[in-house]
Amino acid sequence: MARLKAMPSRLGAMPARLKAPPKRAEGFYQSAEWANYRRRHAAWTREQKGALWCARCGSTHRLILDHIVERRDGGPDFPPFEGAEWLCAAHHNAKTAAARAERVRSGGA
Repeated sequence: MARLKAMPSRLGAMPARLKAPPKRAEGFYQSAEWANYRRRHAAWTREQKGALWCARCGSTHRLILDHIVERRDGGPDFPPFEGAEWLCAAHHNAKTAAARAERVRSGGA
């Protein structure tokens, strides 16, 4: 009994998927005022805790200063130092995605 050989595809290769455009930080986060706030917050955090690390996991890699109450949700641009925390990129992205999802669920933008 002869075996059937697989027929070659008539469709050919699938086209490459489109890449997402590179993420761009909001202009506010590129400002000199925000850079100054970050420097002062880092100095304050080192004074209070001895070093900078992620408030969630303790990592010291790729830290981002995060508004505890997001600006889009009514948080101030420059909160008191207790109103911002250092997060690693992974925890910052997860927190931001969760806040965005909550805004969508609640009908906000």
